[in-house]
Amino acid sequence: MALYIKAAEILQKAEMKQGALKTLVYDSKFPSIKQLFALVCETQKFSSILQEIIESTKLLKHTKLKMTLAKVLVYDLLIGQGLKCGGTWKAKMMKHRPRLQAELARMKVRRKVSRNEDLLPASAQQTPGDRLPRYVRVNTLKTSVGDAVDYLKRDGFSYLGQALKLDNLTLKNKQFVMDLHLPELLVFSPKTDFHDHFLYKAGHIILQDKASCLPAYLLDPPPGSHVIDACAAPGNKTSHLAAIMKNRGRLFAFDLDGKRLATMSTLLLRAGVACHQLANQDFLKVDTNGPQYKDVEYILLDPSCSGSGMVCLRDDSAAHPEVEKARLASLASFQLQCLNHSLRFPRLKRLVYSTCSIHSQENEEVIAACLQQNPNFRLVPLLAQWPERGLEPLPQCLRASTTKTLTQGFFVALLEKVCDAGSIKEKPAVPISETVDVLPAPSAVAPSEAAEENAESSDAEEKLTFTAVDTTDDSSSKKKRRKRKKKKKAAKAE
Repeated sequence: MALYIKAAEILQKAEMKQGALKTLVYDSKFPSIKQLFALVCETQKFSSILQEIIESTKLLKHTKLKMTLAKVLVYDLLIGQGLKCGGTWKAKMMKHRPRLQAELARMKVRRKVSRNEDLLPASAQQTPGDRLPRYVRVNTLKTSVGDAVDYLKRDGFSYLGQALKLDNLTLKNKQFVMDLHLPELLVFSPKTDFHDHFLYKAGHIILQDKASCLPAYLLDPPPGSHVIDACAAPGNKTSHLAAIMKNRGRLFAFDLDGKRLATMSTLLLRAGVACHQLANQDFLKVDTNGPQYKDVEYILLDPSCSGSGMVCLRDDSAAHPEVEKARLASLASFQLQCLNHSLRFPRLKRLVYSTCSIHSQENEEVIAACLQQNPNFRLVPLLAQWPERGLEPLPQCLRASTTKTLTQGFFVALLEKVCDAGSIKEKPAVPISETVDVLPAPSAVAPSEAAEENAESSDAEEKLTFTAVDTTDDSSSKKKRRKRKKKKKAAKAE
C-alpha cells in the first residue's frame, strides 16, 4: 500500500504545482523509484478519464478515499498491471471492480474506441516534455566540461561537438552536444536517463532544464561575492551559483519549507557546495539592513509561481477561469512584494527575477510595476541571440518555451542599480494590471554597450570638469607670477 500512498502524495503536489513529477518522485527516496515513477506518470496521463469513472460510480462516497489515492488504485485495477496491495484496501477495490469496469466499457462505447489509450485526447498521447532534450549541467565544483565529455565518450556516448543552432539539439540514441548558449550545459536525446549514472550519483553532473540554468548564469556573481538565493529549494540554482562563485564568498539560501530545505542540504552536499548558509526562514521577514547582509551585491529571486511553464503539469485554467484569475492576482502581488523587498538591500548591484510561468501577469507586469516603484533600477538587455524575448514593452527580458527554445516555459529579467536610492523618491504603488501601459520601454542598448556608454560619458564629464578647474587655476597662477616678477624688477631698480 506504501506505493499507492506515495504516488497519491506526489500527484497531489504536482496538481498543486509544487514541482516537476520526476523531481518529486526522485526526491521521495522511495525504494522502487522506477515503479513509482511509472505509476505516477500513467495515472496523471489518464487522470481525467479516471476522475470521470470515479465520479460516475460514486467511489469516494462508498470507500471514503481521497481523489488522488482513488485515481492510482483505479488506474492499476483497470488499466495497469493489477493491484499490488493486500488487506482492506484491496478488498474494498475488488468489491467495486465490476461497477468500475462496466463504467470504463460504457465510456469506450460512447466514444467509439476499443483501446484504453484511444480514450486520451491526441495531445495527451505524447506530452511536450517527452520531446524536449535531456539537459545536463556539468558541476564545475567537482569536474570540468572536458573531463565530463571524455568520461561520457568512454561510456559509449557519441559527442558531436558544440551546437551551432537550435536544430542541432534534436538528437538520437546516445548522441550529445555542448549547448549553443550555455558552455557548461550538455544536451542529450529526450529519453536519456542519468539517475543511475556514476556522474550523477557522485554530483559531477546536475540534471537541470536549460531554462532553469539561465538565472544563475545571467546573474554571474564573481568569486568572493556575497549572494542571496531568496527562494532556494530544491537547490539546483543554488549549486549553480556556488559553481560560478567557485565556492568562494558567501551564499545565503532561504526557504520557508523545512522539508524542502533538508532535501536541498543533501543535494548541495553531494554537489560539493561549501560557501552556503541555509536558513529555514521567510525571506520577506529578513532584515535587509542586518549586519550579515551588508555586503550582499547579488540576489537571485525565483519566487513561488503558477508553474504554468512546466510541461509535466496539467493546465486546468480553462476549466476554472475565475479561480485561476484570482490565483494569478494573488501570486503576482506576492512576487512584487518579494521583488520590492529584495531591492532594499543597501549594497545590491544586480538582481535576477525568474519564474517557471508563461503568464505575463507574473512576469512582465510584475517587472513593470517594480520598475515603476523603484526608478533607481533598470532592466539589463539579455542574450541578444536568444530566440524568444519578453513581451512588449520589455524585450530586454527573456522567455523560454517548448517550441522556440526547446525548454520548459520560463521567464528571466535582470535588474541593475543605476544610482543611490536615497537620491530618488520612491513612486507610489501602481496596480500591476495598469503598469504595462504606463511604463515606457527602457533602452535596448546591449549590456556591454550600455556599460561602455556610461563609462565614456562619465569620463568625459570628469575631463571637462578637471579642464575647467585647471584652466582657472592656471590663469590665476599666471597673474600671481606676473605680480611677483614686477615686484622683483621694482626692487632691483631701487
